[in-house]
Amino acid sequence: MSTASTGRPLAVVTGASSGIGYELAGQFAEHGYDLVITAEDEGITAAADNLRRDNGPEVRPVRADLATPDGVEEFAAAVLATGRPVDALALNAGRGAGGEFVGGTDLRDELNIVDLNVRSTVHLAKRLLPPMVARGEGRVLFTSSIASTMPGPFQAVYNASKSFVQSFAEALRNELKDTGVTVTALMPGPTDTGFFDRAEMTDTRVGAGKKDDPRTVAEQGFAALMKGDQTVTAGSFLNKVQTVAGKLVPDKLKAEQHRRMAEPGSGD
Repeated sequence: MSTASTGRPLAVVTGASSGIGYELAGQFAEHGYDLVITAEDEGITAAADNLRRDNGPEVRPVRADLATPDGVEEFAAAVLATGRPVDALALNAGRGAGGEFVGGTDLRDELNIVDLNVRSTVHLAKRLLPPMVARGEGRVLFTSSIASTMPGPFQAVYNASKSFVQSFAEALRNELKDTGVTVTALMPGPTDTGFFDRAEMTDTRVGAGKKDDPRTVAEQGFAALMKGDQTVTAGSFLNKVQTVAGKLVPDKLKAEQHRRMAEPGSGD
């Protein structure tokens, strides 16, 4: 991608090789944005090809492991090297792991969740938000989750990571309220992506149950971002009910409910 402006605004999307991230990138492309996209897997190249073919924007794919500081720096440098202002930033990259914290999951996996979901989100925001604020305009979307509203037995680290993302997004929204930069938190529920396969949760009730279409989630997230909404609970009506109930139901009860949905073997 050249440094010269194409006349289109520029959007940056992480975790864009598949799932919600790919569909978010598609929304930006359909609405006239050029893109810089990233993921750690080789599918990011095919994703870029598809986005170019279907919608005609300039798309720069960057393969980088955002779970490492070097990967974040590499991607941030690639964005800044375009010489173009970032009009929209979608910090979507994330992963999970299911199972018992004691005896059921690997420490390496859980630290990777913290590195990708939490640390890289802070790191990349620190690199790309200041130029947006200095310019006095821009839109930021954090992919949180309805999991952020409840303790997550058998997904303990994942839910905690999304609680961080949600709190971080809402705090930044307040800090930036007079800067011209808006911050929106996207809160999907179970979505039909590769998440549950990668998290080894296909034998759970939530993994085996009905899921939302990632395109629908992305459409709702994009619309909320464009309106400058604080949060959007995307997907089914049940997700919205859970989010509202999350403000009223004690954490002890929410933890028991989550246990029934995420306990290994519960979907058999």
